[in-house]
Amino acid sequence: MSRGIWCFLWLVVFVWGSRSVPSCPCQDPTLCVPIARHRDFEVYVFDIGGQNWKSYDWSQVTTVATFGKYDPELMCYAHSKGSRVVLKGDVLLKNIIDPKNRTDWITQQVDLAKTQFMDGINLDIEQEVIKGSPEYYALTALVEETVEAFHREIQGSQVTFDVAWSPKCVDIRCYNYTAIANACDFLFVMSYDEQSQIWTECVAGANAPYTWTLDGYDEYISMNIDPKKLVMGVPWYGYDYKCLNLSKDHKCTLHKVPFRGAPCSDAAGNQVAYRAMMKQINSSISGRLWDDQQKAPFYEYKDAEGIDHQVWYDDPESISLKAAYVQKLGLRGIGMWNGDLLDYSDDPIAEQQTEAMWKALRPSL
Repeated sequence: MSRGIWCFLWLVVFVWGSRSVPSCPCQDPTLCVPIARHRDFEVYVFDIGGQNWKSYDWSQVTTVATFGKYDPELMCYAHSKGSRVVLKGDVLLKNIIDPKNRTDWITQQVDLAKTQFMDGINLDIEQEVIKGSPEYYALTALVEETVEAFHREIQGSQVTFDVAWSPKCVDIRCYNYTAIANACDFLFVMSYDEQSQIWTECVAGANAPYTWTLDGYDEYISMNIDPKKLVMGVPWYGYDYKCLNLSKDHKCTLHKVPFRGAPCSDAAGNQVAYRAMMKQINSSISGRLWDDQQKAPFYEYKDAEGIDHQVWYDDPESISLKAAYVQKLGLRGIGMWNGDLLDYSDDPIAEQQTEAMWKALRPSL
């Protein structure tokens, strides 16, 4: 069936189920038809707004989760490339314990997706949940009912759910991961911010240590979650830590900032975009260093007040190692937080750095 005929049939269905049909913002009205194509491998991009999406590597992108202002031009362009564009879904769990409130919220999201010609929703909850609490059951029901509603109302739509790097109640997110994975199309595993709860020595470390990251996937799979239900998320940002003391063997002692019960956390540092770190590293006192245990790069510098800083991040080398594991385990795909953290200018060095980061997502290609 041609896309034009499919577009006509879809619009008929849309009219049948709606009192009014929103005007398609695309020059080609067939681009307002939701993407129904199944991808064997996902490259999942979070977009936080602006125009950087025009410079994404669209030969790879399969889904864009829009966490910024709705941009109809982005939707039209993504659809022209056969890529999905999905909503961000977030709601206070205490507000949807009541089934009616939950249904009302889901209906609003479906209606919004239809109005904006979107292809689904990414549920990004990230709230504290105690196992067996009313919120625990409400969250599982929210996912199940959202999936049912979207799949029923928008053919081929995609419903995904963001989870922490490990299912072991990280940040007190004690969810029913198996039930949620079974219900949704796949989980986006946020394999970053892995220092959010530091229970040992309060020192700076990698945003996504290699071994910890891989252990997280083994833990999800050990819960009988299909690897094809897991998309690996990697960070395109790092953490800049101010050191109370920086030893000669590169141990950066941190000020203790508690987080959700842990005595120390990465909240002692500041998140920094990859593009900013690449501009700073050449003027650092150390240049690029590599920690072979965590398999991550870092560098050190002194600020204007003479205080030592240590910056941990991911680059093509560290990301390629994790991406190879995606292939080895047969995961559903890979993605990043977020697509707008690279330098998309026409500076020759920036162009090389940006291209290398995109290529690192699929090292076997």
